[in-house]
Amino acid sequence: MSEMNYDQNFNGQGGGGNDRGMISFNMKEKVLNPPPGLLMLFLNIVGLILSCGLFILGVTGVLGYLSVIIVLFSIALFVICCILFGGLKTVKPNEAMVLTLFGKYYGTIKKPGFFLVNPFATAFNPSRVVTVNANGSTTSVGSKTISLKVNTLDNQRQKVNDVLGNPIIIGAVVIWKVVDPTTAVFSVENYRNYLSIQCDSTIRNIARLYPYDDMDEDGDGVVEKTLRGSSQEVADRMTEELRQRVRGAGLDIIEVRITHLSYSEEIAAAMLQRQQAVAIIAARRKIVEGAVSMVEMAIDQLSEKDVVVLDNERKAQMVSNLMVVLCGNKEAQPIVNSGSIY
Repeated sequence: MSEMNYDQNFNGQGGGGNDRGMISFNMKEKVLNPPPGLLMLFLNIVGLILSCGLFILGVTGVLGYLSVIIVLFSIALFVICCILFGGLKTVKPNEAMVLTLFGKYYGTIKKPGFFLVNPFATAFNPSRVVTVNANGSTTSVGSKTISLKVNTLDNQRQKVNDVLGNPIIIGAVVIWKVVDPTTAVFSVENYRNYLSIQCDSTIRNIARLYPYDDMDEDGDGVVEKTLRGSSQEVADRMTEELRQRVRGAGLDIIEVRITHLSYSEEIAAAMLQRQQAVAIIAARRKIVEGAVSMVEMAIDQLSEKDVVVLDNERKAQMVSNLMVVLCGNKEAQPIVNSGSIY
């Protein structure tokens, strides 16, 4: 009825290789096309009513020796109808039902509707949680069907180290869906837990390849990809690697989005001071560049229009005064000279 082929690839290499830990699981999927359940439900109800009537007719004994045969037939018909009720299955839109029969794969129902299948076939969903209560009863959480809708996995926040070894806090959400319900059910123990674990591993592998922020203090103009400055590129790389990791589990990753990114608490204050220092240095560099151009323009215009003739010593003094005024972080207080500058 079905063919299975398991192929696991664990190369054990370091880094962020996309093929590390990938699971390849090939199964020949059998899509079922069962009969409509409403018709079978009606026939079952008619069969139950008929079995009850035959049983009453048989126990009266009006038919003589045929009464025993009618009673046995009515009991068998009643039991068969009751068993067939267990084969009525409902599948909602964007859902699939994977069925097993006596421990073997039976088939998959992918179209929505109300159907009748083998009453001994059971729906299997590994993500459905069954808990045992203190009184011995069981409680099931989740549906027996496999949802084919788009799901969101909130990976929460986790502490990782960037390429410089700085601890950072990063959080992401994963937009995903099941594309192959048969593979998702039989390839891994629980495809939801598998996706969550692979998401944690992928985020750690990718985050440690980038620095949190560009700490280039030389000002050489080389822009380095960072977690903060290139968040979309980093998220795209996470999406591609996670897609490769879970492809063998019948899952498809639509998108990975970074929802939180910050330094860890133990170094947040120190990194904030460093960022402020870098910002101050950059601002001062810009101020000095503007002040030099303004001083150069002032001296050139004074010389061209012959407003005043200054020797080298006076030019140096003028440059010094202008640089102090233009580069100072406080408002300058002018001093008026009423005498000769010489």
